[in-house]
Amino acid sequence: MSEAKTTTNHDDIRKWAEERDGHPAVVRTKGEGGILRIDFGDPEETLEPIEWDEFFRIFDENDLAFLYQDEAGSGGKSRFNKFVERGRNA
Repeated sequence: MSEAKTTTNHDDIRKWAEERDGHPAVVRTKGEGGILRIDFGDPEETLEPIEWDEFFRIFDENDLAFLYQDEAGSGGKSRFNKFVERGRNA
C-alpha cells in the first residue's frame, strides 16, 4: 500500500482529483459554506457540485490540507483522501 501524502498545493489537488474523475463538491447544507468533498463519477445526491475557485476559497479560509494516497494496495489509482488541519498528517 502506498504511503499517504499531504499537500496544500491547489494544482496538485486538482490534478489528483481529475486523474480519478473527481469533481469539487460540498456536503449539502442550509447555510453558507459546507464540508468539502471530492465527488467521483456520478454525482452523489448528498453533495452539491461547486467550481474549483469556490472549493479552494473554502479550503484556504478553513486552513485545510489535503491528505491523499496515489496508489491502492493493488497498484491501481487510490481514491483515498480527506481534509485535515494544516500541520496534521492524519
